[in-house]
Amino acid sequence: MTDIQLIAAVIFGLALVHTFTAQYFVRLAHHFPRHEGLIHYFGEVEVIFGMWAIILVGAMALVSGGAAALAYAESRTFTEPLFVFVIMVIAASRPVLETVRWFIALLARMAPARAAVARTWLCMAMVPLLGSLVTEPAAMTLAALMLLPLVFRKEMPEWLKYAALGVLFVNVSIGGTLTSFAAPPVLMVAHTWGWDSAFMATTFGWRAAIAVVINATVVTFMLRAHLVDEVPVEDGAPVPLLVRLIHITFLAAVVGFAHHPVIFLGLFLLFLGFCHAYGEYQSPLILREGVLVGFFLAGLVVLGGMQQWWLQPVVTSLQPLALFFSAVGLTAITDNAALTYLGSLIHGLSDQAKYLLVAGAVAGGGLTVIANAPNPAGAALLRKGFRDEAIGVPGLLAGAALPTVVAVVMFLV
Repeated sequence: MTDIQLIAAVIFGLALVHTFTAQYFVRLAHHFPRHEGLIHYFGEVEVIFGMWAIILVGAMALVSGGAAALAYAESRTFTEPLFVFVIMVIAASRPVLETVRWFIALLARMAPARAAVARTWLCMAMVPLLGSLVTEPAAMTLAALMLLPLVFRKEMPEWLKYAALGVLFVNVSIGGTLTSFAAPPVLMVAHTWGWDSAFMATTFGWRAAIAVVINATVVTFMLRAHLVDEVPVEDGAPVPLLVRLIHITFLAAVVGFAHHPVIFLGLFLLFLGFCHAYGEYQSPLILREGVLVGFFLAGLVVLGGMQQWWLQPVVTSLQPLALFFSAVGLTAITDNAALTYLGSLIHGLSDQAKYLLVAGAVAGGGLTVIANAPNPAGAALLRKGFRDEAIGVPGLLAGAALPTVVAVVMFLV
């Protein structure tokens, strides 16, 4: 253990404490009107890890020199933060959102239940499973925007909103495991371990799908009395079919080139130009929310890259079943993709240990905002529906506990 590794671990711990106390800063801001904006800024969960990552790089510059700090920062791979930013903005665009909302409404009319109940269930079950095709960040963005007017309303009891948020986070985390390219923790090991989409569907996918359906059904039943059948109406001119198809094509192309930032960033610039050219069919793009989420994930990449020295010995020293439950717990304090990446570096892991490591990582992916890459996107879009426009760590942990247990049981079957 070097001095900089110890400093990085301390800074990572401070970032976690800051994350868990973010709601306190939001409430504190109201007591100091003159500095409310600055104090509230420190309560933005999406800002925290990026801010502490900058502090880490500054500390590295002081201890090891500016060249070493710069070399470390440039050695990190920021493809995932960039991809999440781009896919959030495109998926939340009005033509894409209206198309998915129309499809959900069509299915809801066929269901033997009230429209609002059916739409809520579909957003909690079908959309997270759709993440196996369009990627988890896109599924989170779509589900969050459609659930916002349905569930995350001011008049909805706060505890029910946390229950719904917990189910959404868990379902998105496990719902992307039907393929080998949609869930970040699976993507980290799929090539190294030779896991293709057929393997994922037959090993993880069916178990995840059952857990998703159970979780969605339970939380929708809990919410049913508070759901209203008013269908949200989009302002603006009706979106032509061709415009919808072009937006969906952009979405599909970005997903297809998810690991090639030069390509998907170029496509994103073309997308922005198209949106400007046909602004009458657009709502304001969620650029601010996307940038904040990208900043959060970039900070996690920088901070997480210095934690391998203590995480890897923990992972390598455990028996398979202990590894599973440790992965569930560890993913609550570190991104689950980082955890499985460390697992991919270990030689000689048994097939059972590989399965249990990934299963534990995705099962625990809903426990905190930092547990899974798409969670910050959901938090950024849904926090306005919570008291003080902040998501409390204890509330999310409580809301995600039971759906996590369901996922754990299914993966151990």
